[in-house]
Amino acid sequence: MSNGWDKPPVRLSLPIDGASAERARLRAEERERRARERLDATQDRSDRRASEREQAARDREQAREQRRLEEAGRIEARSADRTEQAAAQEERPKRRRSGALARTGEVQRERDTRHYQTVVDTGRVRELARRGASVSGLAGAFGISTEDVAAILADDGADGEPA
Repeated sequence: MSNGWDKPPVRLSLPIDGASAERARLRAEERERRARERLDATQDRSDRRASEREQAARDREQAREQRRLEEAGRIEARSADRTEQAAAQEERPKRRRSGALARTGEVQRERDTRHYQTVVDTGRVRELARRGASVSGLAGAFGISTEDVAAILADDGADGEPA
């Protein structure tokens, strides 16, 4: 039994007279002409897009080169600026002088505490004395006389106010 696929197809064709043949030939020529036009239009479109891509690539490369030149100019200007700044920094000292160094020109290793003021808290004085500090040491630390320290220690501390 056959499924029909192994047989040649049956063509039902009508007899072609001269006018029909001419119309068929003209239709075939028209189809071929339209196909060629589509092919030409497609080729033209493809060529135009390729040239546009090439032009865009050239424009991008030109813009890149322009940016490179501008960046090189900026780098050059910065390096010139840096050399001027480096020369200016070499002329001036690295640190600004202040205090005794500016006045005398000599480096002093000991801090100048002449104008420091210590708050004399009677409670602190009593606590330090209780821990074993001497009267003369407390007087020197707080910048007061030994008599003042002795008076603070002799006071009973009932008032609790600093002297």
